[in-house]
Amino acid sequence: MAEEPTAPATLPSGFTQECAALSADQLRNLAKYAESLAEYREREARLEAEVESSDEAPDDTPDEVPAGASVTIKDINDNRYRYGQWRDGDKIKSKYIGPANLDD
Repeated sequence: MAEEPTAPATLPSGFTQECAALSADQLRNLAKYAESLAEYREREARLEAEVESSDEAPDDTPDEVPAGASVTIKDINDNRYRYGQWRDGDKIKSKYIGPANLDD
């Protein structure tokens, strides 16, 4: 029989004790909620960073990226790339814009 997983040390001990008392269905619901909350907070942080960024950014966004799209920077294999992301109905769409400058 498999051993129960060990909670990450970064979680508060009271939280891990509360989780241990939850049923499997409650844990799955908590996982879905936690993922949604993390995505929401990351999206809010990106939007806040965009507001704080300079208006002097070059407008090299492809025509396929809507004007209200968020611009995110992804680190892939030690390189930084810019992507436009926007909601299209229930889906999140993403389009490559180009390499990110080191001063972004």
